[in-house]
Amino acid sequence: MLPTLWINSLTRNLFRSQKDDRFVLPRTCLVGVGSDLRGDDSAGLVVVRKLLKQTHAENLLIVEGGPAPENVTGKLRAFHPDLVILIDAAQMDEPPGTIQLIPLESIDGMSASSHSLPLSMLANYLTVEIGCEVCVLGIQPAQNEIGAELSPSVQTAVDEITKELRNLFSISM
Repeated sequence: MLPTLWINSLTRNLFRSQKDDRFVLPRTCLVGVGSDLRGDDSAGLVVVRKLLKQTHAENLLIVEGGPAPENVTGKLRAFHPDLVILIDAAQMDEPPGTIQLIPLESIDGMSASSHSLPLSMLANYLTVEIGCEVCVLGIQPAQNEIGAELSPSVQTAVDEITKELRNLFSISM
């Protein structure tokens, strides 16, 4: 099976942020964003929790940002990432479960109703203060009802992202 468009875009971003010519993944931080209380809005959190259970990679930090990812900037600053990938449910006007890598310049208009601070502000802060690149790995939600579970289409997207990130970062199961 050929990789999907989002994984191709992510791979290009990873190797574009390299600081030298070696074929080494840059220091990367995956930040799960969202609320456990709002159905598909928890998608980013579910991805990072699955990865946290099996991860120990030198150039990779995985963090639960929750509904206030700005609260984990101290961990990010201490890690000194080259790239921060915010994983979040994102209203992209696509079919539920669609996954897209959203560049920093495109997130200004994104809806972030469960976040205490817009992701664009957080991304700009990280870019200026840490000097890293930032992008959003967005998952189109089907619903964000209070108390709901992940919808089937978003669960499928979560499983796909988890699998591809494990492969990309050589995370053992």
